[in-house]
Amino acid sequence: MSKKEEEVLRGDKDLERERQANDPMVPDGEVNPINTDYQVGQDNVVMKVGPFGLDFHNRVFAISGLAIVAFVVITLMFQNQAEPIFTNTKNWLTGNLDWFFIGAANIFVILCLFLIFSPLGNVRLGGTEASPDFSYLGWFSMLFAAGMGIGLMFYGVSEPITHFSTALAGTETNADGIRTDWAPLGGAGGDQAAAMKLGMAATIFHWALHPWAIYAVLALGLALFSFNKGLPLTIRSIFYPILGERVWGWPGHIIDIIAILATLFGLATSLGLGASQAAAGLNFLFGWAEGDTTEVLLVIGITAIALISVLAGLESGVQRLSQINMSLAALLMLFVIIVGPTVAILTGFVDNLYNYIVNLPAFSNPVGREDLNYSQGWTSFYWAWWIAWSPFVGMFIARVSRGRTVREFLISVLLIPSLACVFWMTVFGTAAIEQFVAGAEEVANVDLSLQLFVMLEGLPWTGITSFVGIILVMVFFITSSDSGSLVIDTISAGGKVEAPVPQRIFWCTFEGLVAIALILGGGLVALQAMAVSAGLPFTLVLLAACIAVVQGLRSEPRVGKPAK
Repeated sequence: MSKKEEEVLRGDKDLERERQANDPMVPDGEVNPINTDYQVGQDNVVMKVGPFGLDFHNRVFAISGLAIVAFVVITLMFQNQAEPIFTNTKNWLTGNLDWFFIGAANIFVILCLFLIFSPLGNVRLGGTEASPDFSYLGWFSMLFAAGMGIGLMFYGVSEPITHFSTALAGTETNADGIRTDWAPLGGAGGDQAAAMKLGMAATIFHWALHPWAIYAVLALGLALFSFNKGLPLTIRSIFYPILGERVWGWPGHIIDIIAILATLFGLATSLGLGASQAAAGLNFLFGWAEGDTTEVLLVIGITAIALISVLAGLESGVQRLSQINMSLAALLMLFVIIVGPTVAILTGFVDNLYNYIVNLPAFSNPVGREDLNYSQGWTSFYWAWWIAWSPFVGMFIARVSRGRTVREFLISVLLIPSLACVFWMTVFGTAAIEQFVAGAEEVANVDLSLQLFVMLEGLPWTGITSFVGIILVMVFFITSSDSGSLVIDTISAGGKVEAPVPQRIFWCTFEGLVAIALILGGGLVALQAMAVSAGLPFTLVLLAACIAVVQGLRSEPRVGKPAK
């Protein structure tokens, strides 16, 4: 070999080392990869349409894309007929399968706690020598903004004040002895202090351990089987220990299709809630007309902005917007603490956390409940909604969590965000309840989408803080749509993390169109119905994933312990 050829070869090796160093799918240190002949993208269709390139999984993209297009067209064509269908669907699913959703969520929490204290927690995602790709600040910012930003803004005031007021009103029964009230557990009729404790505990139950455990289980599975096992970054990869090579066939296609549909409808629910709250805020501040037209225009406008963020990519787009929004959210929360009932908020944090833990077994009970309106109308919907979101949030968290040990990952994703959500709900919920107790009962009587702004009206600088609230909702809207597009595109591209931009544009656009179809086809009830409907089949997928994750972790080398 000549000297020139040696230099060329050395240069190629240097380029390959650099490529591997920048490729998140290449492990650092020891791993126990799965040997398979499957190549990422081997079933993809690669083509050029004019100046644009396309690279998508032939069956997953086609079936999920056509199903979503058909749903949008049919719902828009038959808006009047759609509303009762959505209402009946939601009521049947939450009324008959509440035990299933509540029981499944309990399993996810138990698994996460087991792994934290298990030796399996020493497995490092990405290999024994892998280092984190993002700082804690950047990681947490992206996690919160994509995970449940819109929900925190929409329900931060409305849920605590609702549970407080229903608990305070006590219980009611019909002629058959069945409770008709919406109070959680046994209520606290006439006792304001007890109603506040129960109302805050009932709220925190929906925002602490259980939803984050749902996200953590799927995110852990995706990170493990992609970064350590060398499989594509798709939901089907988690099931290799169960299905083997069949995971690349129709069983895997079905899993990924269900994941895409669940993600899209879960996102559409959140985008619809964000649009209704932004419309309510604009009406409150500027007198803009509320209704479907305003919400649809908001969805169109914000989706267009999200498209720009999609083009900027993960680090430039999502991370920057997430950090800006989390800074704004922290400032708004700090403002409420300072000018609101400061002492009650600061002392209430510990009290609310204690009351949540004390009541957790009763809230988690899946059978024999008397508070059916709370357990079915609130908890069942919430768990189905979080499960529908889990493919999106789980994959997003997985992509930004390389280099963490399983224990560090689960503590960060499960426990720390739960405490942050407890504090957020304590701040906004306590401020609203204190206003109610002082005589401003309007905060509990207006529409859910308006309650945040009515609470802020009771504090100084209403115009500024309400405007900040609207901006927060809109930017959370953008980051959710942006992140969701990246995730859905990865699944529909057979696990390719850098698919062509036109495909991301397609998914981002149809997220907005699905939200519009649901707004016009039944509003909030339609949004909730599709979230529950999409969450049901994916709950089964997620339960099976628990088994596969444990099997995958058992075969991995652990930090400080060499592979066998």
